[in-house]
Amino acid sequence: MNEFFLVRNISRRFMHVWRRNLLVYRKIWLVNFLVPLLEPILYLTAFGVGLSALIGEVPHNGVQIPYVVFIAPALLSITAMYNAFFENTYASFVRMYYQKTFDAMMATPLSLEDIIAGEIVWGATKSVIATAIMLFVVSMFGLVQYPHALLILPLSFIGGLAFGTLGMVFTGIVPSIDMFNLPIFLIITPMFLFSGTFFPTDALPAWARIISQALPLTHLVDLFRDLALGKVGLGQLWSVAYLAAFPCVLFPTALIVMRRRLIN
Repeated sequence: MNEFFLVRNISRRFMHVWRRNLLVYRKIWLVNFLVPLLEPILYLTAFGVGLSALIGEVPHNGVQIPYVVFIAPALLSITAMYNAFFENTYASFVRMYYQKTFDAMMATPLSLEDIIAGEIVWGATKSVIATAIMLFVVSMFGLVQYPHALLILPLSFIGGLAFGTLGMVFTGIVPSIDMFNLPIFLIITPMFLFSGTFFPTDALPAWARIISQALPLTHLVDLFRDLALGKVGLGQLWSVAYLAAFPCVLFPTALIVMRRRLIN
């Protein structure tokens, strides 16, 4: 069964999976709401009041900006990454392996491809929700410029698709839920640290800058930071295209590994 056939096997019924996850989310909305609401306050207090006082300003695209202004968009991008990746790893694995939700859905007219598509789109949706909540908090500190910052929300969906498909690939191949620590340690944590989040990538050695530019989070951070500073240009299309290429490549891979795990 080739990749093209698997993608063609997706129908509009995948939205039923998305709606099912939304209904569950609404039942525990308070917990899901408080984390992205309080997290930026803690980060901005620590970095904006504490570390920013020591660092002062940092260079960005030839100009000096306050460190707290530099880091705020990075916190938004990290939120988008974490919500999609963890939703399509730990949460999807629990629904698949422990709750047997996938087995129950496959007993309906839903195809496996519908289920996986619905899961990934839901992971991207959670990225948008969490990013929107955090964007509201960051806006209260006056750290983003509108209307440009509104473009962060659709970009968080694209980023969510990229990191969600990556997470679903690992859901299809890890033998147990404990093994998610491996991709988190080898992939997610390095992106968290070396994607221009806490310091400019220019501070890295030349070989490390090359690796950093290959990381999807680097492009998401750059896009969010430019938009937060009120900058929009054609040069940003490259980063958007790079982010969009990730789900295009990884989504068929996720379908293959999940089919092998659940059916073959």
